[in-house]
Amino acid sequence: MASTSVQGMTSSSSSSPPLYMYDVFLSFRDKDTRNNFTSHLYSNLKQRGVDVYMDDRELERGKTIEPALWKAIEESRFSVIIFSRDYASSPWCLDELVKIAQCMKEMGHTVLPVFYDVDPSETYEKAFFEHEQNFKENLEKVQIWKDCLSTVTNLSGWDVRNR
Repeated sequence: MASTSVQGMTSSSSSSPPLYMYDVFLSFRDKDTRNNFTSHLYSNLKQRGVDVYMDDRELERGKTIEPALWKAIEESRFSVIIFSRDYASSPWCLDELVKIAQCMKEMGHTVLPVFYDVDPSETYEKAFFEHEQNFKENLEKVQIWKDCLSTVTNLSGWDVRNR
């Protein structure tokens, strides 16, 4: 399991811990898990007093989505990434994943992967083949997505298949 300590974060006051707006940021593929696993996880965490950021519930109306999501990731202590069958087919999910991996590397952000109905060793080859076709002019971006996916899926997490 990933460590729960926050390393590498410094603050202007001598030893005060970093301030977080949220305990948990949920990253998930909407059509795969929103109305089942993710909504149940969200409800259970909220019932236990955990401050959870879930995009449609927490975004302020009228705000630009991307900067608001990036800020929420940065201001969360943990990210729970729910890898599902179509997670990697979404450029939006993969951009979120890159931001989460960046925060993990630069800020000591703790990432907790959940493998929902997929094998933890899933490589998402079909999705990346399609991204390579759709992003021919920006294959570097596709490679960054692959690298971040590999980094995060190699973390210890939860396998929730057939439950």
